Amino acid sequence: MRVETALLGPDTDQYAGSGQHQPTLANIAASAREAEALGFDGLTSAEAGHDPFIPLAVAAEHTRAITLGTNVAIAFPRSPMVTAQAAWDLQNLSGGRFTLGLGTQVKGHNERRYSTPWPSAPGPRMREYFQCLRAIFSSFRNPDKPSYFEGQHYRFTLLPPFFNPGPIEHPQVPLYAAAANPFMARLAGEMCEGLRLHPIATFRYARDVILPAVAAGAERGGRQPASFDLVGAPFMALGRDEAQLEAAKHALRKQIAFYASTRSYHGVLAHHGWQDIGLELHRLSVAGEWSRMPALITDDMLDEWAVVATYDRLAETIRARCAGLFSTVVLVLLGEARRDTDLLRETVSRLHQD
Repeated sequence: MRVETALLGPDTDQYAGSGQHQPTLANIAASAREAEALGFDGLTSAEAGHDPFIPLAVAAEHTRAITLGTNVAIAFPRSPMVTAQAAWDLQNLSGGRFTLGLGTQVKGHNERRYSTPWPSAPGPRMREYFQCLRAIFSSFRNPDKPSYFEGQHYRFTLLPPFFNPGPIEHPQVPLYAAAANPFMARLAGEMCEGLRLHPIATFRYARDVILPAVAAGAERGGRQPASFDLVGAPFMALGRDEAQLEAAKHALRKQIAFYASTRSYHGVLAHHGWQDIGLELHRLSVAGEWSRMPALITDDMLDEWAVVATYDRLAETIRARCAGLFSTVVLVLLGEARRDTDLLRETVSRLHQD
């Protein structure tokens, strides 16, 4: 099992609406070096208040083997060419270690946070986005024979030599789609090397809905699902003992409530019969009553969503919940667990064992 971690990922206070810490070049570099030294296979950067590409350029300079990926960059506010240029440069600077993870975000954030139009359903636009990216990458590899693309939503028909970055040593940029619904999972299975599953997807939802959708997409694209990388990032509540574990579960409720308030993710809640809870979480989020939301997440709900374990049982609990489901697991750690290097090293080592 491959194991990834986040580069300066969001922490509890950020999910609870209390702001976030500001990164520096020094702590980005230090975090990247540490993740590689601890044995992680991959390091990811999120678009959670900061650009997701810039930290990976710093990480590329200070690491040698670990893969580096966006988890995820938001596609629609960026044209395919803008995204392709950033991905091509990172693939070159990292020596072929970059993976491009893209997500759509929801309509409200596109329109009101990014000032980006939302003219139609996101799925067909995302399909064209991937097609356009492939055409651009092909044109970068072969400047004398550009491969253009014209679709309903995106158009790439011009690339003078002056603006073509040209071939690089590792031209294959793996594409990953972010998904929490069956349409995007089918699209990922058909067109991408992998899928970064949103943590809002429970283990049961992933087995019942996501895996069959990926398989259907792979069949449509004539691809082998065995080579597909399904990346799971389950929520986690961890502690050294039962008292710390209870405190971690309280913190995790903030994180889950934040995501479960988003109506675009309510299909997951409906799969479990939690529709009414989702609607109430959304109402509270719109009213700005973030502090009232965590209490709606019950212990039974936590068990469906999260790896809940004391430190000494972390690796075996992850393996029990994730083996046979995910090919890659992202350790989404908060608080003390994120800073416990001995725990991280041992957990990664044990997850690498057959």
